[in-house]
Amino acid sequence: MGKRKREVELVIISDTHLGTYGCHAEELLRYLKSIKPKRLILNGDIIDMWQFSKRYWPKSHMQVVKHLTGLIAKGTKITYLTGNHDEMLRKFAGFRLSSFQIANKKVLSLNGKSAWIFHGDVFDVTMKYSKWLAKLGAIGYDTLILINSFVNFVLKLFGRSKISLSKRVKDSVKQAVTFINDFEKTAAEIAISNGFQYVICGHIHHPEMRKITTEEGEVMYLNSGDWVENLTALEYNEGQWRIYKYNEDAKTKSMKIPKTAKSQMNNEEIFKDLVNEFLNLKK
Repeated sequence: MGKRKREVELVIISDTHLGTYGCHAEELLRYLKSIKPKRLILNGDIIDMWQFSKRYWPKSHMQVVKHLTGLIAKGTKITYLTGNHDEMLRKFAGFRLSSFQIANKKVLSLNGKSAWIFHGDVFDVTMKYSKWLAKLGAIGYDTLILINSFVNFVLKLFGRSKISLSKRVKDSVKQAVTFINDFEKTAAEIAISNGFQYVICGHIHHPEMRKITTEEGEVMYLNSGDWVENLTALEYNEGQWRIYKYNEDAKTKSMKIPKTAKSQMNNEEIFKDLVNEFLNLKK
């Protein structure tokens, strides 16, 4: 008998960056297998199409996609909201198949309160005016993640705790802190002016849940964080929000990754299985 999964009304995940060295796909897979969400929103940058390469697509990354497809087959409502790293999917906004849909933004009613959900790159000036610079920055970020992996390998040999170089760089740069504050303030102001009670974003890899008050009113700002540095998600259940933190969940961390994710099936076999499962949604 399998372990009982934790039931959650709504789960929001963003910035998994599948297809990059920084993605913690095995940890994400453990989390997804530990929950039973009624609705799941993938809030952008799920598959990193900027840096996607056939040379790097581990089985655990494909297994995450397959698990999501399996949830759709079981009737879980899944909405894929596009981000900047998967922006090519924006031309498919409006696509629906069974309980799955692609959109650029989503508005939900939660216990009579209106929630406005979108990735958040619309507020990023760099994305608007210097996309090539943003892409260059993404490559540099991925290189830093690679270096970080080596550093953590060495630290592990000496019995030391892991560190996040990218997080330390962000936290030490005043401009980055200012950007995060401006991002949150802008999202809150627009949400308040449009009468939303919740505004939910991703994009900046900074998990947050706080009430923001302006002269016009107040709104609850939430950010789901990421699965590169913070390994976090947003969960809504019985009228309450919380930031899920994988690194504080000892039970889920101890879960074994299914053998199919590690060795038994290659990517081609998993992909064929995924396609068959997806085609069966039409039946």
